[in-house]
Amino acid sequence: MDLDFVCTYAGRPAATLTRRDVARALLAAPSGVALVALPDLRRALTEAGNPLSAPFWDSAKATLSAIESGAATVGDVRRWLEATGTEPILLTRGYFVWPDEDERGEATAEMHDLFVAYLEEQVTAGTIDPDALASGDPSARLAYEELQERWLSEPLPDDGRVPMTVVGDELDRELEEAWDEEEAFALSELRRVVGELPEPPLPEGELRAVTARLREVLAGPGYPGSVLRACAGFEGEPLPADDADLWLRVAAGVSGPMSDLSEEDDTVEEFIDLEGELGHEDSVLAALCAIHHADWLAAVTALARRGPGVLASPERIARLIAESEDVETDEDDPDDVEATEMLFMSVIPLWAELGVVDHEEVLTPLGWWGLPKALERAWDRTQ
Repeated sequence: MDLDFVCTYAGRPAATLTRRDVARALLAAPSGVALVALPDLRRALTEAGNPLSAPFWDSAKATLSAIESGAATVGDVRRWLEATGTEPILLTRGYFVWPDEDERGEATAEMHDLFVAYLEEQVTAGTIDPDALASGDPSARLAYEELQERWLSEPLPDDGRVPMTVVGDELDRELEEAWDEEEAFALSELRRVVGELPEPPLPEGELRAVTARLREVLAGPGYPGSVLRACAGFEGEPLPADDADLWLRVAAGVSGPMSDLSEEDDTVEEFIDLEGELGHEDSVLAALCAIHHADWLAAVTALARRGPGVLASPERIARLIAESEDVETDEDDPDDVEATEMLFMSVIPLWAELGVVDHEEVLTPLGWWGLPKALERAWDRTQ
C-alpha cells in the first residue's frame, strides 16, 4: 500500500486528498498492511504538500492498531471515519440512515456526493474542525451532528430539493419495485402449482352459511370485524351482494391487508397504550403484513395439495412452510419455525371466522376451494 494506491482509490491527486480519502483507503487494506505503510504514506503526503495533521495520523495509528489486535468495534471504526470531518454520519440524531454504498440508487448517490462536497467546503472554511473531532471533543461532535441534520432537512440552494426527502422517496420506490417483483413471482408460482391440481368443488351450502355469519361480524364493533374490514378495505361502502365475491375479498385481504383500522375502530380507550404498545387489533394487522409472500405461497399450496381434513394449526402451518419444496427455507432453524408459527397465530382465528378451518383448526372444503383463489386475488392487481 502506498500513495498511488490511495490516489487511485480516492480518484484524486495527492495534493487534494482529504482525511476521509486517506482513512477510507487505509480501511480498504488489511490493517497490518495499512499500519506498516502508515509512516511512508505520511511522509509521501508531506512531500506532496498535503501533510494533513498530527492528530489525524495519531488517530489513524490508534484505530488501525485496535483493528489489528481485535479490540476495535465496528462503531469505533465508524466513529473514527466520521471524525475525518467529511464523512456523512451513518445514523443521525433524527434517525436518518444512509444506505450502504453498494445499495445506493442514483439519486441517493448524488445526494451523498453533494453532501461530501459540502462537508469539504465546511472544513476548508473552518466551520468543521477535524482535529477536534479526532480528539473526541464533545462540543465539536455535537456541532458536526447538528450541521449534518440541517443539511439533510433543508432545501438545496440550486434546485430546492430536500436531501432527506430525495433519499427517502428513492428508497420507497426501490422497496415498492422489489415488493412488486416478489409478488409477481409468487403469483406465477401459485398459478403453476394450482394448475397441476384438480379443481376443488365449491361447497355452496357452506359458503352461504359462512357468509351469512360473516356479514354480521363485519357489521359489528371490535375484533374480529374491525380487522376483517381493514383487511378487505371496506370503508363504509355496501358489502358485495355476491357471497363468493364477499368471501374471496375478505380472505384475500387476510393475505394482504388493504387498509389500517378506521378511526372508529381504533378508539383511544381500547387501543392507545401510554407505553407505546400495540393493541390487539393493530398487532394482528402487523402480523399479517409481516408474513412474506413465500410463506403464504408455501402454506396455501401445501394445504391445496393435501385437501380437506389436514390440520392447519399455526404450528403445523409453520412446519409445512419449513418443509415446502416450493420455496427456499431453512427447516433446521427452530427460530424461523417459531417466528412463523407466531405470525400465523394471528391468521388462524381469522380463517376460522371465514370457515377456512373448523373449530379444531382443520382445513374445510370451503378453505380448500377458496384459499388459492383468495391468494391469487390478493396478488393479482388486475382483479
